[in-house]
Amino acid sequence: MVRFLRFFPTKFVFNIATLGPLGRSRFMPGTWGSLAGVIGYTVAFWNITFYQFFIRFSLLLFIGLLFCDEAERRMGQKDPPSVILDEFCAMPLCFLGIERFSGQVAMWEILLCGFCIFRLLDVLKPFGIRALERFRGGVGIMADDMAAALATCLALHVIIPAALV
Repeated sequence: MVRFLRFFPTKFVFNIATLGPLGRSRFMPGTWGSLAGVIGYTVAFWNITFYQFFIRFSLLLFIGLLFCDEAERRMGQKDPPSVILDEFCAMPLCFLGIERFSGQVAMWEILLCGFCIFRLLDVLKPFGIRALERFRGGVGIMADDMAAALATCLALHVIIPAALV
């Protein structure tokens, strides 16, 4: 990957990749990154058009790839646990198209359910998700979280209508 960020100070790169103090938490840093991602989703992605979602998510994915890649290089460790920008970036994908249920189910219930499913899939890495970690750099850091987010989105689109019957 092209190293656009090589000229940035290490402290700046680490602060973005770890979401500041959240990634440096000794207690479940990935969970804190996911929770921050839910908040980020509600602020920047809730109730926007698909086109707007696509543009914002593409930008977020690009930024995540760059910073995760550079942080991994500078830390000298494959997929460091303190790098939680990947969880943050994946959360909006969990809720893609979920607004259609907002009148039938409380938003907090959708967000809580999506958060829990994503964390479960991110930790267990079923359905071949673990194999995506073999990629190097930012792609390896981000790919498993994006796959878990897609699986979460699918699960929500199956579970919510089934619960409404």
